[in-house]
This record gives sequence, C-alpha cells and structure tokens, in this order.
Amino acid sequence: MNRFLFWNSVKSWSLLLAGTALYAFGLQYFIIPNLLMEGGVTGIAVLLNYALELPVSLTSLLINLPLFLLGWRQLGRGAMLYTLAGTVLLSLFLWIAEQAVERGWLVPFRSEHDFILVVLYAGVTLGVGLGLVFRAGGTTGGVDIIARILHRMRGWSMGQIILSLDVLVLGVSLLFIPKEKVLYTLVSVFIASKIIDYIQEGAYSAKAFTILCTEPEKLAGTITRALDRGVTLMPAVGAYSGESKTIVYCVVSRFEIGKLKSLVRQHDRRAFIVISEVHDVLGEGFRDE
Repeated sequence: MNRFLFWNSVKSWSLLLAGTALYAFGLQYFIIPNLLMEGGVTGIAVLLNYALELPVSLTSLLINLPLFLLGWRQLGRGAMLYTLAGTVLLSLFLWIAEQAVERGWLVPFRSEHDFILVVLYAGVTLGVGLGLVFRAGGTTGGVDIIARILHRMRGWSMGQIILSLDVLVLGVSLLFIPKEKVLYTLVSVFIASKIIDYIQEGAYSAKAFTILCTEPEKLAGTITRALDRGVTLMPAVGAYSGESKTIVYCVVSRFEIGKLKSLVRQHDRRAFIVISEVHDVLGEGFRDE
C-alpha cells in the first residue's frame, strides 16, 4: 500500500469512528430521552426500546445482521466492507453511551417545553454524524442496504425507497408516542438531511462561470493574469445560427465573483454569462482532499 492509499484509509476510518460515535451520542443524549424518533432500522430499534425497553445497541445490530448478509450476497464484499464497519461501530458506541447513561456518566438532555431546541441540536448532531460516515464511504446499514438491493434489482430510486421506509417506521411509531413527537421528529430529520448534504458536498463552495463572448482567448488571458485562475476554452456550435463559438469556462471562489463579472463586462458588454453553484472544489488554486 503506497503512502496516499495508507493516509486515505486512515482518514476514512477516522471519519467512520467519529461519525458513528457522534450519531450514537445524539441518539442517547437528545432523541431517546425526549421520546423522539429516527428513521430506518435505527428507528425500529428506538421504537422497540419505547415499547419493550430493549437496548437500542442490541436490537439495531440484530436487525442489521441479516440485512448485511443479504447485502453481502447481492452487492458483493467490496461494497459492504464499510457498511459492516459502520453497523458494528454504531452498535458499539450505542452500547457505550447506554452504559454511560446507566452509570450516570452521561446525563441526557431532557426538555418538557422547548422541543425546538432539542430537535435543532438533535438534527445537527445526527446530521454531522451520518455525514461523516457517508463521507468515509460507509453507511450504518439498515434501509441503505435494502435500497441498494432494490435499486440494482428493480431500478427503483434509492431516495424514494429510503423515504418510503422511513415514513412507514414513523407511521407505526404513532401507535406508541404522541403525534406531536413525530412531527418534531420530522423537523429533526429535515435538519439532519441538510447537514448531511452540506458535509457530503463540502463546506467549501465556489462558482463556475460559463461565458460566451467576443475574443474568448483574450478574455482567458485577462482572467489568468488578473485572478491567477485556470481557464478552459471549449469549442461549441450555436444551434440556431450554426456558427462556431468558443466557450470560456472558469471556476472561482465566491469572493472573486464580482471581480470576474467586472472583467467580463469590461471585455464585452454583450457577453452571455451563466453562473453555476459548485461544491467541494479540489485541485490547484483551491484545496486538496
């Protein structure tokens, strides 16, 4: 294993450890003490805890194991390695958190009135935890495995499968917890999903400029000198006119948007500019992974 692969592996395992630990903490500190819910297999384990007082760490592992074996057969060993790691580590950290609560080392955050504060911090904590796990290339098992199998076998959308199963779990939870708690859970799930997207796409955002103008080569030189950014020239053909054109493509930080727009306008007042959102920019002039 070369140096790059070694450090990449260290980074992935570090993210997986941190993510599962944070997710387990969020469940034990915010979700369970306030009778809130969670989606997927973890939600089923939480529901069994409410109904039968079964430990979440054990039930989530027992439910995930047969799903993991099914996934191993259907998806292959390579696809399931980090999923197995995420599943086992989550159960381990859930057990540690349960022991900490039982022994009084961790005092859960309970609220009788200010549930907005609870769901806000629960959503952020669970979202960051899952986001780190996903960024490491792993999952916490459960419905992710079912969704991947059904997507491969039936071609169904993974997002729709996961959403449908989460809705089913939350629907069943209405038999055991007040509907207000389920509604608060939906707020927490929404916040968590946004945090996951933020972590997955990267905290660093940039803008991509697609420009049609006169003398594109001259504009490319101006951008390179003024902003010290790389520029790509791409050949194109106008669909209506049939004329050959050259597209100027450049990615800049959000702090350079105004300056680049000014440079383009100074070069060609009639230039056509499309500005697109870009996430997680890697490479020269931005950041390394």
